[in-house]
Amino acid sequence: MNQVTNQHLLTIIQTNAINQQLLTLLPTLQLPDCMLVAGCLFQTFWNHQAGQNAEWGIKDYDIAYFDSDLSWEAEDRVIQRVNEACAHLGVNVEVRNQARIHLWYKTRFGADYPQLRKATDGIDRYLVASTCVGVDVYTGELYSTYGLDDLQHNVLRLNPLNPLAGLFNDKAASYRQRWPWLKLADQH
Repeated sequence: MNQVTNQHLLTIIQTNAINQQLLTLLPTLQLPDCMLVAGCLFQTFWNHQAGQNAEWGIKDYDIAYFDSDLSWEAEDRVIQRVNEACAHLGVNVEVRNQARIHLWYKTRFGADYPQLRKATDGIDRYLVASTCVGVDVYTGELYSTYGLDDLQHNVLRLNPLNPLAGLFNDKAASYRQRWPWLKLADQH
């Protein structure tokens, strides 16, 4: 396989009809620093590699945005607005204000989490390095913390910026149940 480029990955991401619709719809909602992120992107790529339907096995579609209003009420209003706008898609859409993650992360996952400064800071901290990808809904540009080599070569590697081995192992096991050919990187 030729080296996967940002443009090639973006083309594959667009083979998922839900991704296409979200990338058209989300800019109209004018969420600050908004990105389509995570599973709906890299799992579409894995489906492409496996010859699966583009939407197969994708549990949810994640939207990250960054708003300095740290209130739950503000985030909840955005969640409701996005859910209403996306209801016709018939999929689970998860919306999170990256500015608020540090407020609840320890309670939910048992580890400290720094206060973030922009949406891409959240992408940088996903548990699996090859999954640290997002698409800016306004520019259409791909963001990737670690490049695309691990993604292209089906490698699941613990993210050094969020080295939570137990959570990583759970996440990797979930991915490998659906895409069993994924490989765990040697963890040193």
